[in-house]
Parts: sequence; structure tokens; C-alpha cells
Amino acid sequence: MGNKILFVDDEPNVLQSIRRSLRKQFDLDTAEGGEEALQMLKANGNYAIIVSDMRMPGMNGVELLSQARTDSPDTVRMMLTGNADQQTAVDAVNHGDIFRFLNKPCQPDDLANAINSGLRQHELITAEKELLQKTLRGSIKALADVLSLSDPAVFGRTTRFKTRIRATAEAMGLADSWQFESVAMLSQIGCVGVPKDLVQRKVGGHNLANDEMAEFAVHAEIGADLIKSIPRMESISESIRYQEKNYDGTGFPKDRVKGDEIPLAARLLKVVLDFDGLESSGTPPDVALERMKSQAELYDPAVLEGFEQSMRQNLALTTTSVNIMQLTDDMVLAEDVKTADDMLLIAKGQETTLSARRHLQNYRDKGLIGNTVIVHENTA
Repeated sequence: MGNKILFVDDEPNVLQSIRRSLRKQFDLDTAEGGEEALQMLKANGNYAIIVSDMRMPGMNGVELLSQARTDSPDTVRMMLTGNADQQTAVDAVNHGDIFRFLNKPCQPDDLANAINSGLRQHELITAEKELLQKTLRGSIKALADVLSLSDPAVFGRTTRFKTRIRATAEAMGLADSWQFESVAMLSQIGCVGVPKDLVQRKVGGHNLANDEMAEFAVHAEIGADLIKSIPRMESISESIRYQEKNYDGTGFPKDRVKGDEIPLAARLLKVVLDFDGLESSGTPPDVALERMKSQAELYDPAVLEGFEQSMRQNLALTTTSVNIMQLTDDMVLAEDVKTADDMLLIAKGQETTLSARRHLQNYRDKGLIGNTVIVHENTA
């Protein structure tokens, strides 16, 4: 959408005047009401700026900008109105989180200056968000690659978690899936502080006694504490902390948090983790899904439904054998890669990144594995 502007007013002559005075300077659209504006936001993507009148039939300006804040949070919101009473301004600021409040009539130069300020604000918002996402994603990916190669049985699963949590988020229509993926990739980092034999038993799908499960669940607290010191990672840290928490409030940590109070990413991860544990114990995927549905009180119903939808699609994927030298970044291993003496090199579900490919090539060159591996033919 770039730097497109959306003006909203129920008076066509006002919109015509704005188009005449600003069309040579800005790329703009117009809408004659709040409902139409929200439909345009949904259909056309994010606008850089939305400028709304206050008093309009059906949906007023505060209601529109408040909803736009939810639907398109990066869009800079402004109000241009002839009804500039104090309460209108207070409501607009508190509910719509507006960037500028302008009075009608507004001179074209003043309006253009306000829009240019809004465009600069939008550039700052999107640039910071892009930098944050790219920096964090790159760092997390590098860390996950190192951990998965050092201990594939424990950390190799995180790529599988990431793929499944992303697919579930997409099935639920959730935005900013990179945050959910980050939670998945970092979810097991606290395992470094838990006895290795306990972690290996849990990873292998073994049922743990209550005291053992309590000892294992400490890894979530350890991981959360490691992550929370990183700037802008506070929400990811809390999601990692609550990954072993059941929707009904049971599980870990032992507190009163339950239901939708649990971070959404943690609710997503809980479903993914439990499914992976059942699958690791030898339970067929369709049986694992049914078993989880029979314990529905443990999971967010919307998340469980989205996960089932994504897994039904995944079960239909076919696999193929690919020469190690022909692997690419967008492929995902469909089976564990082990040496002849049954040492796990890379766990299934892991992406064949450059570091993973070099790892495989090294073992192939030593004659410890064959020339091919099994991958999914098409991936997300």
C-alpha cells in the first residue's frame, strides 16, 4: 500500500474538495462512512494514514479510529472535524490513539503539513518494526540452528514446533506469526538447566511422574528468565514461561492464571508440544489428535480447532527422497536423519538450512550416512 492515505467523511463535497486540493501531492482514497472505510482497510491492506470526520451516521469517527487501531495498528490515525468540543478530543485521543486533531475548515497547506508529519511517523513505525523483526528473527534462527546441531534430540524439535505453530496461526487468521514462531524456536532453551536424562525421557514421549514433571517444567521458568533481559522480548518471555500451563489453569507455573489470561502464544505452543509428545511416543497423528480432543479442557478450543485444521492439511503432504547436495533452504525433513549406529544428527521437521546441509554433507563425506534424505515435497 506504500504511502496511501484514506479520507473518511459522510459529506461528498468535503471529500471532493480534499481530492482537488491534495491529489497532486498524495496518493489518496476516500470513503463516505466508517463501515466503507473498514471494508477498504480490509480489502486493500494497510494505509499509511486514515483521516476521519467525527460525526457520521452509523459509526462516528472515534469508533472508526478505535477499530482501525485494532485492524491496522501501523496506520497513523488523524481526525478532521468541525465538532471540536473537548469531549470529542478526549475520546479521540483515549480510544482512537490519534496522531493529529484538526479543525474544519482546515487550510490545504496545514492539512498537507499534517499529512507529511503523519507519513514520517508511519515510516518510523514500520522501519522500527521491520528492523526489530529482521534482527530478532535472524538472531533467533542462528541460535536455534546452533542448538539443534549440538543436541538434535532436544533442540531439533523447535523447527518442527515453529512450522506447526505458524500453520496453526495461519489457520486461525492470526497476524504477526513471527512472534509465535519466535516463542516456538526459543521454547526449549531452558532445558540446559534441567537434568539431561529427564529431558531426554520427556522428549522421547515417556510419561513423567508428578514430581518429575514439576522438575522438568522448571525449564520454562529458566527459559523465560533468560529471554526477558533482551529488549522487546518481554511478551515472548511470558509466553515461554506459560508453555506448560493448561487452559483450565492446571499445569505449570502453579498460579491462578487460566483461560484467555494465558498468553496466546503459550496456548498455541501448549497444543503443539503435547501433540509432538504423543507423536514421539509412537502415537499415530490422527490418534494423537483424537486423544487431545478427548481432553479438551486442557486446550484453548479455538487453538485446538486451528491446529487440527492445519494438521489435516499437513497429513496430506507427500514426501520424496532428495540428494543431500540438492537440498535447499525451503525444504523440511520428513524423517529423522541418523547414522548407522543410530546417532541422531537432525530431527524430522527441521528446515534444511545452510548449517544443516553442511552438517549432513560432513557426515556423508565420512561415509556415516547415505547420499539422500526424505523431505516434504511442498512446505509452507
